[in-house]
Amino acid sequence: MKRAFKYRFYPTGEQAAELARTFGCVRLVYNRALAARTEVWTLRQERVNYNATSALLTE
Repeated sequence: MKRAFKYRFYPTGEQAAELARTFGCVRLVYNRALAARTEVWTLRQERVNYNATSALLTE
């Protein structure tokens, strides 16, 4: 049997601001990683795995 649970939370103003900042940072990193992977694919037709993407982002 499968079950699903729904949770709702109501952050304070300070928590909402911190969540928005965190999600903004995550979105930025994801988009940069995607751009790097797309560029490598366009130039060399190579796939880039997670470890290589992580190394590219930390350079």
